[in-house]
Amino acid sequence: MTARHALIVRGGWEGHHPVEAAELFVPFLRDNGFDVRVESDPEVYADLDAMNAVDLVVQSVTMSQISREAVAGLRAAVERGAGLAGWHGGIADSYRGDSDYLQLVGGQFATHPSRHPDERSGDERDNFLDHTIEVTAAGRASVIMAGIEDFALRTEQYWVLTDDLNDVLATTTHPVQPYHPWHRPVTSPAVWTREWGRGRVFVATPGHDLDVLKDDNVRTIIERGMLWASRTESE
Repeated sequence: MTARHALIVRGGWEGHHPVEAAELFVPFLRDNGFDVRVESDPEVYADLDAMNAVDLVVQSVTMSQISREAVAGLRAAVERGAGLAGWHGGIADSYRGDSDYLQLVGGQFATHPSRHPDERSGDERDNFLDHTIEVTAAGRASVIMAGIEDFALRTEQYWVLTDDLNDVLATTTHPVQPYHPWHRPVTSPAVWTREWGRGRVFVATPGHDLDVLKDDNVRTIIERGMLWASRTESE
């Protein structure tokens, strides 16, 4: 059987541990028949020969910059059938200034609400909240979420701006708090898939740090999501 080809692009803001986070999934990809190429610069997306060989792109790049040529190359590769997958800020908070990228991914990080002001200590834990990832009806019918029930996390809870082209597999709800300015609960997608041309996109918003990525539910969802997104042999 011919090996499939995965391209991991990692970098950007170091607070999300892009190198270590991506490395967690390299053995899984290799065990599932992928040759894995790792790059630290998204400009590889502008390399047509490289992208023609890719079955799956796994991106772990928070914020950062990208050229118009690179975004065009990534979009074209997905349209031709390559998969795009990622988690947390590595895919949902990348290249904030590029609307073509945001349209491809289908969701953009807006904020992660914080704890009560009296409970804040001035570090990243101020944004760690107890919340629930709730599986949707579409999620229960998906191979990505099979056997996974609603589960609790204490980490950043992403508020995401999105559109209705996504198939939402799980959600999370931001409650009303007296110290926040919104006036009714807001539900955001937490796991979604998106079909784009002949390709597939998978996004999971949990994954702020290595502990979250090692959570059994989170890791299983991401692993299955990568396989789902990847170009199939019939393509």
